[in-house]
Amino acid sequence: MDAFLWLKALHVISIIAWMAGLFYLPRLFVYHSQQKSGSETSELFKLMERRLLKVIMNPAMISSWIFGFIIAAKSHAFSQPWFHVKLLLVIVLTIFHIMLGKWRKDFEADNNQRTEGFYRLINEVPTVLMVIIVVLVFVKPF
Repeated sequence: MDAFLWLKALHVISIIAWMAGLFYLPRLFVYHSQQKSGSETSELFKLMERRLLKVIMNPAMISSWIFGFIIAAKSHAFSQPWFHVKLLLVIVLTIFHIMLGKWRKDFEADNNQRTEGFYRLINEVPTVLMVIIVVLVFVKPF
């Protein structure tokens, strides 16, 4: 079997898991922001958010980076202009992930300062970035 194909499969699996979390965690924040601090429902959201981030999203992000870096090195992608833009957008996704972790900690401490509307808006960020990244990877426009 071709090890490179296994790397690509593991990379895609990791990305799917990571993106699922990037889509879902802000949606949880929308619903969590509607709850009264200290309520039973708020505490349940805290548990769901913590587990999603720690058990699914963090490992998926790390494995996406590891497999992606190996694939990029083996395929000489670092010399291709489209890849530089893709890499920049993946860095932006990573920063977004880190910000989600910070906002989760705000909820954990009952210190959320953001509105439901804010979380609805930022929920669109990973979708836009994903579309651009997929086009860059498959179309390689430059």
